[in-house]
Amino acid sequence: EVQLVESGGGLVQAGGSLRLSCTLSGFTYEAWGVGWFRQAPGKEREGIACLSSPDGTTYYTDAVKGRSTLSTDNTKNTVFLQMDGLKPEDTAVYYCAARPFYYCSSYGVFSEAMDYWGKGTQVTVSR
Repeated sequence: EVQLVESGGGLVQAGGSLRLSCTLSGFTYEAWGVGWFRQAPGKEREGIACLSSPDGTTYYTDAVKGRSTLSTDNTKNTVFLQMDGLKPEDTAVYYCAARPFYYCSSYGVFSEAMDYWGKGTQVTVSR
């Protein structure tokens, strides 16, 4: 059974940093794409970042570009989203999602393309 578990969310002051983790289990594909999404209260879920393996392609939406960095651990079982310079408008529930043999592109990352989802982690940025 494939499971994705997000962690690392919390309450942080504006300008601070968080590192979100997405741990994948039961996901034993040699190629995959992992997307990060967020949903703020009253807003639609949006795709903000994507990392695919083994090609290493990354995508960041304009709202987080320059403030965010994707990486993996050595086993590639965990995908990290480092977020710096956090703003109050970054407040949302953050989700990771995955799909086997999915390659990220500059066109964005879309919910409909993902097969597996985590339950989310709350990020709250205070002024």
